[in-house]
Amino acid sequence: MASNADFVQYIVDQCGGAGEIVARKMFGDYGIYCNGKIFGLVSDNGFYIKPTEAARPLLKSEVMRPPYEGAKPYFYIEEVDDHEYLANLVRATCAVLPEPKPKVPKGKKK
Repeated sequence: MASNADFVQYIVDQCGGAGEIVARKMFGDYGIYCNGKIFGLVSDNGFYIKPTEAARPLLKSEVMRPPYEGAKPYFYIEEVDDHEYLANLVRATCAVLPEPKPKVPKGKKK
């Protein structure tokens, strides 16, 4: 079941205090990015954040589950109505994620 576009936009808005938040459709659901780094997913109207030790102590409750069949477990975020909470989780997560690899223009070889 795909995610509702309104729910995806709500998650983007709720995480907005962390930086430039963008949702990109992928694999039937959405990747969620902050300042160019993918930090989470919205799948079947659920919000998932990549598990990091930086975010773990900030969680209100630690629930791990895969966002889709065959995926590694992510932090499942049940409390999505607290704007400050989500922004803090996103900031902590993104602070320890690697920078995105630069894109190679189409037609150019590495």
